[in-house]
Amino acid sequence: MSIRLFARRCGTAVVVLAGLLSGGAAYAWAATDEPAGSADHSAPADHSEYTTVRGPNAQASGQVRELTVCADPNNLPFSNQAGEGFENKIATLLAADLHAQLRYVWWAQRRGFVRHTLKEDRCDIWPGVAKGVDSLATTQPYYRSSYQFLTRADRSLDGLTLDDPRLKSLTIGVQMVGADAMNTPPAHALSRRGIVRNVRGYMLYGNYQHPNPPSAIVDAVAHGEVDVALVWGPLAGYFASRSPVALRLEPVSPALDGPQWPMAYDISVGVRRDDPALRQQIDVLLAREKSTIDTILRNYGVPGVASPVRTAACGHDPNALRGAHFGERCGVSSVPPISPSFASSDP
Repeated sequence: MSIRLFARRCGTAVVVLAGLLSGGAAYAWAATDEPAGSADHSAPADHSEYTTVRGPNAQASGQVRELTVCADPNNLPFSNQAGEGFENKIATLLAADLHAQLRYVWWAQRRGFVRHTLKEDRCDIWPGVAKGVDSLATTQPYYRSSYQFLTRADRSLDGLTLDDPRLKSLTIGVQMVGADAMNTPPAHALSRRGIVRNVRGYMLYGNYQHPNPPSAIVDAVAHGEVDVALVWGPLAGYFASRSPVALRLEPVSPALDGPQWPMAYDISVGVRRDDPALRQQIDVLLAREKSTIDTILRNYGVPGVASPVRTAACGHDPNALRGAHFGERCGVSSVPPISPSFASSDP
């Protein structure tokens, strides 16, 4: 699908990465408010619940504590109902440390995900949320990643930037949220540069009748349908590492495209605002389990990036990235990020 009108208007709903950026997805965006008429009927109409077998650290007697996690049942590498995603692994780790039984509320990470899950008290946490999103309380980040240029390794397309003149003559794939111009940062960055006629959109949500629908953009690069794609890191790294064709990943640069469109994000665990005690507990556990979590992310090919140094421009406008665009303060994390890794892999 050709994209002609990326910048017709910028969406004003609060957006978060789930693992889009889920997720929401953090590789992608899932708006926390769902505009009228924007329902996605390719997604399951309702949620289902699944409770794990009690783990070894769950209480042996009396009332068993539960940790209820909101997650997408069909969204690798982040999560799926078989428990195969890296967010599943991290949730299992947190539940074990809390001596709690892990329980899931499965809900496709579409627009309205937060409203229908945490805001209705269906669950306790949502892993994979951009740090500082306005609609939730968020923990300290447990990783930082960025959008990636994804190309075939057998093509001489290394060293791309958003200002590279080669982009004007290449077929480019981007991730799209919907038809209402609420799109990912790379889509808006290309539009700002007048690069629209040679761009093809791949829906973050996709056809939910197939496994892991967002992976279609990675397949498009491998099959030569597009020359290059701009893909959220964890998604790109995971599926690139499993591609039968060797693929190349490089962080999208510049890392901050104008005042509104950063390409890298700190990813945290979302918690209900009325449960600060749980948020503090999760913060402690994320710090304690940092080495284990880093190993999980590395095994899934998540490309990490270092936190940026605060720039003079950012210092003059500390609120530049707040509000409708992830509620971040210039993309600076208050805790050490994971080390950069996976030169050729990925949410």
